[in-house]
Amino acid sequence: MTREQRRALLGDTVIEQIRADVEAAPAPPADVLDLLRPIFARPHRTPAAPSHEAAEAA
Repeated sequence: MTREQRRALLGDTVIEQIRADVEAAPAPPADVLDLLRPIFARPHRTPAAPSHEAAEAA
């Protein structure tokens, strides 16, 4: 979805409210960032290892 499509769907008021909510939110703690860092480093890639349930199903 493009920026223009999101704006058309949500409207300027909703987008501005989302931005204000994000700005007001506290920064995440360092341990949360450490947990998310591998996800941010591998966007659009498959997980590094399959889940236990997926391995059993295969």
